Amino acid sequence: MSQPKPQAGNMLASSAAGTTFLILIQLASRLVTFASNQLVLRALSPALLGIAAQLELYQVTILYFSRESIRLAIQRQPLSSASLASSAKQSKTLKDANQNTASVASQSVVNVSYLSIFLGVPITIIFTILYQRFAPVQALSTHYFSTSVIITALASFLELSIEPFFAVIQQRMWYEKRAAVEMPSVFLRSFTTCSLFLYASRTSQDLGALPFALGHLGYSLSLFCGYCLTLLPRASDQNLSFILARLQPSSEYFLGLFSRRLTSVATSVFLQSLVKHLLTQGDSMMLAAVSSLEDQGIYSLAANYGGLVARILFQPLEESSRNLFSTLLGPDEGKTQNKTRIRTAKDHLLDILRVYQLLSIFIFPLGPIMVPQILHVLGGDQWSSPHVIRLLALYCCYIPFLAFNGITEAFVASAASTREIQKQTVWMGVFSACYAFAAFLSLKVWSMGAEGLLLANAVNMTVRTLWSYFFIRSYLQKHSNGLHAKELCLRPITYILGATATTLMITKRFPGQDMGIFPATAASGIFAIFV
Repeated sequence: MSQPKPQAGNMLASSAAGTTFLILIQLASRLVTFASNQLVLRALSPALLGIAAQLELYQVTILYFSRESIRLAIQRQPLSSASLASSAKQSKTLKDANQNTASVASQSVVNVSYLSIFLGVPITIIFTILYQRFAPVQALSTHYFSTSVIITALASFLELSIEPFFAVIQQRMWYEKRAAVEMPSVFLRSFTTCSLFLYASRTSQDLGALPFALGHLGYSLSLFCGYCLTLLPRASDQNLSFILARLQPSSEYFLGLFSRRLTSVATSVFLQSLVKHLLTQGDSMMLAAVSSLEDQGIYSLAANYGGLVARILFQPLEESSRNLFSTLLGPDEGKTQNKTRIRTAKDHLLDILRVYQLLSIFIFPLGPIMVPQILHVLGGDQWSSPHVIRLLALYCCYIPFLAFNGITEAFVASAASTREIQKQTVWMGVFSACYAFAAFLSLKVWSMGAEGLLLANAVNMTVRTLWSYFFIRSYLQKHSNGLHAKELCLRPITYILGATATTLMITKRFPGQDMGIFPATAASGIFAIFV
């Protein structure tokens, strides 16, 4: 029997509230980080920022390989729709039954999340040895470099230890609790990094990248303490244990602890994550392998400033949508697909894609004009070279490719079966090989530098988005929900205005160096009125 529509409405309401909290987390995070960076940016050399970028890549790689596949698998174990749609009108017996079902489901994801910690031990050791072995000579000669690497490794493992708490937070959509923990943690990281740099500047000491490493450690320690204080007192009320607890011994479980279905999905996604990480972080890896620390620092600045919109708006929306899609597209109690919920997921996806198109029409012509002016004001002459401005302008145009790829792959990750995930992995392997070849040509043969990497990334994101689009269309047709181009498209005049404005920007104003901040703002306002 189909689930009643109010349940889908409750899920959408929960997702909307969750998206709001996730955006607040990212907004607070980026504003605090941005403010602290501005205090130290003029005192930082591009080489030191390049080392900081390498440390971040090193930490991201450890965390990604240790937990990403587990997190994606856990999203395949949402709470039952009955639990999500519980109301005050339900009888006490029914409420107790729903809570017991929710407790079993949550304990299952807690158990599986411990696999991230088990994976994290060897992965952290391996990548720590490899990074110290192959780090550039300039980085190795920097003060406190080895200490910074060890501290970052410790911070990475400490951050992995919160996975049991994070699994429950995500499953139950307790985004307000996540915000309450992550916002102070972000503030502590920025405060630690900024304070140490200011102290070193006043005392004329060279701390190298140590402030960045201690900032990561402060963030991880704050996360761990915050989640313990927030969730441990609630564990008994929820009939939940945040340590490994035995589940029912059946064919669906092994060793009485881990869900076979979830671990099977995690294994398939892990193989895909190896390829996906190369596609996602390939530009940073290529730069780290063949470019100077100065070039890496400049690219890191462009990625951090140019990616503010992507991190503040697109990333939270993608994360909350993935949770929503997993809940809507999962089988109901009768192990069948619910057509009403599939239609709701489709409508949600279409709404986001239309909004992304409209934002893209603004970003392409206006981003390269506005952002370089802001960089000139904030970064000073040291960071306002034509190379940095050109790279930042190009990064603005790259943001929409990230957005479309993120939301479409979120749908695929929630809807695809294990076999389809394996098929996607093969295609991602092909995309990865093509990207590596294009990146090699741009860096070594054509000497295009970071600009060439961004263009190769844009092509890579385009083909991945197209693959996801064809999968989504096939999936919806299989469930009696077609997907037509007219459902996605905006008004023709909107595309015409966007193409015209972008063409004028490229031929007359690119990269916007000769346009002042106030004329650029006026141009943005006029374009917004007509679109």
